[in-house]
Amino acid sequence: MDTVLLLKAAIMGVVEGLTEFLPISSTGHLILAGSLLGFDDAKAKVFDIAIQTGAIFAVILVYWQRIHATLVQLPSQRQAQRFALNVLIGFFPAVVLGLLFGRAIKEHLFTPVVVASTFIVGGFIILWAERRQQVAVRIQSVDDMGPLDALKVGLVQCLAMVPGTSRSGATIIGGMLLGLSRKAATDYSFFLAIPTLIGAGAYSLYKERALLSAADIPLFAVGLVFSFLSAWLCVRWLLRYISSHSFVPFAYYRIAFGLVVLATAWSGLVTWAD
Repeated sequence: MDTVLLLKAAIMGVVEGLTEFLPISSTGHLILAGSLLGFDDAKAKVFDIAIQTGAIFAVILVYWQRIHATLVQLPSQRQAQRFALNVLIGFFPAVVLGLLFGRAIKEHLFTPVVVASTFIVGGFIILWAERRQQVAVRIQSVDDMGPLDALKVGLVQCLAMVPGTSRSGATIIGGMLLGLSRKAATDYSFFLAIPTLIGAGAYSLYKERALLSAADIPLFAVGLVFSFLSAWLCVRWLLRYISSHSFVPFAYYRIAFGLVVLATAWSGLVTWAD
């Protein structure tokens, strides 16, 4: 395996892990990083989705006690059953809309200019949402959520099918606008990511299996490992951060980064691959 290619895989893994759970769009960053690295062919697109599984393993590790307790209590405890049902309800809209529109979105919207534009729009939405946080919080914990709350957040998550939107940003900010506390929205976003990203990764690998071979195993393994390590650090940091901070800095980052990408694209300073 080419050492340079493995280095690119490691960089992409770090980008995935650091951005997956922040409201700044991992898919958008992967598209931009892949464009700069020349790592953007058909196999690279499968790689981008597959290495999300490494980030999800980090979430499973951080939340292992809750996940284990839920699995043990699932046959007999109503609270565990309600929690699991809410995760499945939130997951369902992404499955349906992903199967219906996923291919069309990938063909037409996975471009650096689209990503930059949604970065900017998403940044302004976060600023607006944070200023609206005087709205009464109805739900302090994920255990207080009802099926309708889960469905609403699941529908909001579908906005992240547009690259640059951010799955975590859509679910966390959307959850806050729907009356969830910052902590409840963040926790639910993490739990919802488990079936969503594992399902997306498995489906992508199965659908594009003809592109892959045993020789690709080191490439994917490097991406998964670096994605896991960087995501583990990021998730632990984010859970501490949200206890006393807002998402406003991420909004300004999105706007500034999006403007830089658009400016470099229009000026010809950087040739972003489509």
